[in-house]
Amino acid sequence: MDQGDSELRSRLLGIRLPAMPQILLKLMEQCQTENAGMAALAELIAQDPGMASKILGVANSSAYHRDSGRSGLEKSLMLLGSDMIKTLVISESVFQVFNSFTHGSSADLRGFWKHSLTTAVMAREIACKMAYPQVEEAYLAGLLHNVGRLALLASAPKEYAFNFLARDDEVLCTIEQRTFNISHCEAGASLIERWQLDSFLADSVLYHHEAPPRVETAHPLIRIVVLANLLCNYGGDDAAVVAASSLCALSPAELEAIGRGASAQVARAAEYLGIDLAGADEPDVPSAAIRSESAKDPAHQQLTDGVRDFVLIAEIGRAFSQQPHGESGLLESITRSARMLFGFDDAVIFLMNTAGDALVGFPIGEPRQRLSELSIALSGGGVLADAARQRKLGFVSRSSNPLAIAEEQLLHILSSDSLVCLPLVCANRCLGVLVGGVALALVWSLQPRARFLMSFGEQAASALAAVRSESGEAARQIASISQEYRQASRRVVHEVNNPLSIIKNYLAILDAKLEKQEPVGREISILNEEIDRVGQIINELVDANPAPRESGCDVNRVIGEVVRFLTATDFVPASVQIVAETAESPCEVDGGSDALKQILINLIKNSLEAMPAGGAIHIASTGQVNRDGRPYIELTVKDSGPGLPPEVLANLFTPGASSKGEARGLGLCIVHELVKKSGGFITCRSGGKGTAFEMLFPVRQRAPQMAGDLVIQ
Repeated sequence: MDQGDSELRSRLLGIRLPAMPQILLKLMEQCQTENAGMAALAELIAQDPGMASKILGVANSSAYHRDSGRSGLEKSLMLLGSDMIKTLVISESVFQVFNSFTHGSSADLRGFWKHSLTTAVMAREIACKMAYPQVEEAYLAGLLHNVGRLALLASAPKEYAFNFLARDDEVLCTIEQRTFNISHCEAGASLIERWQLDSFLADSVLYHHEAPPRVETAHPLIRIVVLANLLCNYGGDDAAVVAASSLCALSPAELEAIGRGASAQVARAAEYLGIDLAGADEPDVPSAAIRSESAKDPAHQQLTDGVRDFVLIAEIGRAFSQQPHGESGLLESITRSARMLFGFDDAVIFLMNTAGDALVGFPIGEPRQRLSELSIALSGGGVLADAARQRKLGFVSRSSNPLAIAEEQLLHILSSDSLVCLPLVCANRCLGVLVGGVALALVWSLQPRARFLMSFGEQAASALAAVRSESGEAARQIASISQEYRQASRRVVHEVNNPLSIIKNYLAILDAKLEKQEPVGREISILNEEIDRVGQIINELVDANPAPRESGCDVNRVIGEVVRFLTATDFVPASVQIVAETAESPCEVDGGSDALKQILINLIKNSLEAMPAGGAIHIASTGQVNRDGRPYIELTVKDSGPGLPPEVLANLFTPGASSKGEARGLGLCIVHELVKKSGGFITCRSGGKGTAFEMLFPVRQRAPQMAGDLVIQ
């Protein structure tokens, strides 16, 4: 092997295979669409050997985990994911636009693409006919069987240019061996072997020019590719093809049907991609590497324009996302960028109103304040309304007939001959329309850039939606904090009113006793307790650090204290009788006496409100009950009122649910929270004979006392 051969083989290790410009254009178009799906990307990639090779190479690299199964194209696409596929497509497009390899010869790549895709389709049909289980693998083998020719062209464009135009047969392999000391079969197999697939794919590429008798006992994939390549090169009635049909046990009639079906599929694919196949099979056109630069390929020029526009759009998106001055600053940045990119003389923006039925002008700058008074109904017709309603680009000129009044006004405001109406679309929703004024002579140059204009509009709309989302989130946070503050304030007012009422009543009792010079020590003690409770309530409800709480209390003692100081004041009217029934033995529960006192006062206050004409309140603590294996103290507060309506009972512990106003509903909500905080349970029974609140509080578990080495329970 001489130095030239060694150098060529080294270049093969780092080659970037070219792809059809038309396919790259379609792929880039899919990548710039918000709802681009894996199926659409896979369908396009499966039609091009260059991109398929790129995907397989990356998916089977050490950067991605591979199991021991076969790694076909479909599995590779799923492994990479749509984001990685888009990245590969975009980077490959940029590389092919700016690298030194010229793809100017449409005929060169068209002929190669047609042959590769036709062979792939035939290989798949042959595999189906002979019941070969790996149908996708057969398609992939047919698609890549000539990938070595692409590799040699990419590695040595000048040296291999003439050979790339030659017929793909065993004679070509001989010439390649003599000239480069490597055939395209070997080059392609070497490329595929680097992917380390658990497959005979590389062998099918290596042996696809072998004589049929030599491969008649070979692996089915090798026989399929040999037959598909011959059928593609010579047609079903050729003697060589008829002789090779026994490789896969197919009749000449079946091969002829496969050939017709493949030709139709390839023709449909070419029509969709915009590839002109006329003359693609003629081997007498100049090579890509030796064509004159003056003969530019339109598809390659479009790819160049597409890459340029994509880079610009990506940069614009970053600029919009970093706009620091809110919605107004963003809209000003959008109009400024549009003027620079598209040559607009001037530009304004109309935003969709909250009802979504009209566009309203947004004033940018002092001279444009009147725009805020300009409203365009979507139902009124016209190009501007159609652009928003149908989410498509629109053009208006002074010669358009008829013109809506708003469009005439805008032509005057922007001092232009023509208008470009660009919808700002995000997530299939139109947020507004950018209207640019442009000279009529320049409109023709903007129409071919419709995709670029729409991409600009999508980037602008996405940035606008993000700004609105941020400002909306800030407003929601402020509203939430305000609501929490209002709720906390109401809770404080509600709970503080109870001890303040008691303090007020005891001050009256204190005044009377002092006048009679009677002892007032007990009353002063109660006043001190209630004042402390006021401070504790405020601290707890505004999330201040509460004072240390006692860890347990006796239910019977708290009931007695509450009944005594309520009945000793005017808090309980004379028309209401309070009866307390308590167990003889102490009933200690977890939690402090203040919380229990607060619960009882709230429930008694609710009962008093339910019985304005008088009645009875019965408070009972009858001892322990067992629930789910744990002991609880049962406490009941029952009144003889009219009961609660079903709709109130259904939302009893929700603030504002009470038929007697929000205060009562808030009080029951606080009761519910205090009971739950203690680890207890609360239920309510209500009917025509009154309302009863039944509560369970966990029995206090005393810690064992240590005495030497003994534990005293």
